Amino acid sequence: MLSLLPQHQSNCETSSRRNFMLQVGSLAGVGLSLDQLLRAASVSAKRDVSCILIWTRGGTSHHDTLDPKPNAKAEVRGDFGVIDTALPGVQFTDQMPRFAKDAGRFAVMRNLNPLNGSHATADAFMMSGHKFNPSITYPCFGSVVAREKGFDGTIPPFIQVGTNVDRRFGGGLAGYLGIAHNPFELPGDPSSSKFTVRDIKPYGGISASRMDYRQKALQTIDTFQRQLEKQPDALSAVDEHYQNAFSIINSQDTQKAFDLPAESDRLRDDYGRTNLGQSCLLARRLIEAGTRFVTVTSGGWDTHTKNFTGLKKLLPPLDQAFPALVTDLQERGMLDTTLVVWMTDFGRTPIINSAAGRDHWSSASVLCMAGAGTPAGMVLGETDDTGAKPVGQEYYPADVAASIYTKLGVPLDTVHVAPDGRPMRLCDGNVIKEFMG
Repeated sequence: MLSLLPQHQSNCETSSRRNFMLQVGSLAGVGLSLDQLLRAASVSAKRDVSCILIWTRGGTSHHDTLDPKPNAKAEVRGDFGVIDTALPGVQFTDQMPRFAKDAGRFAVMRNLNPLNGSHATADAFMMSGHKFNPSITYPCFGSVVAREKGFDGTIPPFIQVGTNVDRRFGGGLAGYLGIAHNPFELPGDPSSSKFTVRDIKPYGGISASRMDYRQKALQTIDTFQRQLEKQPDALSAVDEHYQNAFSIINSQDTQKAFDLPAESDRLRDDYGRTNLGQSCLLARRLIEAGTRFVTVTSGGWDTHTKNFTGLKKLLPPLDQAFPALVTDLQERGMLDTTLVVWMTDFGRTPIINSAAGRDHWSSASVLCMAGAGTPAGMVLGETDDTGAKPVGQEYYPADVAASIYTKLGVPLDTVHVAPDGRPMRLCDGNVIKEFMG
């Protein structure tokens, strides 16, 4: 059955009827959580700017990627050398040759102050623009876009590729917007020949006639339960949203979106035959198919020990995938309507620790942005001689959120109502004007 509830999550919002239907989803070929999402996202808006967010979970070192300090002491500089980029006077570490070559295609932020240095709170904060609050869980960018923009076709508006998001404090989830706007999560490795996406085809090769029969059975159960509970407002009659739930399963467009082998070997090689590389390629296909927001996740970036050994394995897939994605979108004429963002939890300590690693650092990090009018070839801001903090102007997660929402056409003064009746303003950050073109 199709499940829109992220793994290892429990939620008390669903009724006994919904739990029942999730357990017997095979009766209809789809669980009720999908219907709930479709019902909540019923108003389809005109397709405008979509977004691909690449999230490297754990805290990718800014020193050892796009903000090197080659003139600092060895305990700050680290093991990597530097290389010139396509931008005069700008250097990245020698582990980022593709980024260096294609630096004229995207913007880099070096004056980001993440204002946090703790896992889980980082996922919640960086993906929403709101500091962690134990009394309320703020929705992430993708959930807000799903809520405001709705469906464009039959494919879910918010999809997460991979499971590398820390959920402990609601990171990457819909929060007060409700589980209907959680991401449709795709576990597994898209680079594997065995990679499959559950729930986009009828279970066990069920025929169209049996699907029709099960659909009618679902209608019968829903009508019976609705009459029994006498809650016509909460459990309304079967309508177009159930039909849409079935159309996702039957849609050839949805199935084609996940068909990575349909891409040429040359293009797949260009992205890299890695989990991250093929996840980014899949994200592009999902955006083409009508998904409005895709989060691509990558784990293992918490390099407290053997930082440089670890990064020699972690960085090449990122170095290949991000520029390939930007280039591919540009060549397809999609970059003007697709925002691409790479960000991480926080930075790493300037001083290398006794385990040849770098620890959490809360006051400096990097971010990359491309497309949707973002000026290409820009390096915004700088940090001090040791990469400890920004020099002069600095920006914060709320400002990143404001810029993303503005590019995606979501007004910053949007107000949602939390389940307890509280009005919740979407964003209090300031738009990063340099990134707006």
